[in-house]
Amino acid sequence: MSSLQAGAVNVVRTAAPVREEVVRLIRMDILEQRLRPGDRLVESALCTRYGVSRTVIREALRQLESERLITMRPHRGPIVTVLTAHEIRSIYEVRAALEGLAGELFAARASDAQAAALLDHVTLMEDRMLAADLAERNRLKDRFYAILLAGVGNDVLEADLAGVHARIGQFRHYAFTDDERVRSSLLQVRRIADAAADRRDPGAARAACESHIHQAGQLAVAEYQRRLS
Repeated sequence: MSSLQAGAVNVVRTAAPVREEVVRLIRMDILEQRLRPGDRLVESALCTRYGVSRTVIREALRQLESERLITMRPHRGPIVTVLTAHEIRSIYEVRAALEGLAGELFAARASDAQAAALLDHVTLMEDRMLAADLAERNRLKDRFYAILLAGVGNDVLEADLAGVHARIGQFRHYAFTDDERVRSSLLQVRRIADAAADRRDPGAARAACESHIHQAGQLAVAEYQRRLS
């Protein structure tokens, strides 16, 4: 009996990492447009593609549905979510408000060490981003947000922003696909860091964050519609 119990525990312990890896792989296929908006997600094809069971695929799809990267259609099954221009603008309006608040709170609350870390990281971004590949560009930008949110110290804000970032992952990639967009993004990030970490000006930090996201939202709408056409 104890042997059966131990075996069951092993299955439970190994199932979660497998599911998490499949979620990660499907998410990346969506974000990198290997699975495009509107594509049907057929369970049998996904099982073959990722080499896992239908149970794992169904669990992964439920997770991605909660992130709104896929949409479950009654009697027709899941597809990669298709957004309208209005929906994209609405998401970016929320993102701008949340990131504006993050910038404001960082300027008011971050320690001197956290402020120095943000400035140092932006300098690192300026040194490396243009020569980096897409994956590294995303990692550098993700690290910027991690440092910013650590200085805010608000778990609710961090969780809400994580949810928004999950929904717009494919749009965030657009900002890093060519050098001109990277240069523009770096200028905006430097303005955020100067306001929030150097001058410690909450109002200017909020404005810099909001401006950065408003511009990103305009790019997201145009690029998404271009790729759907």
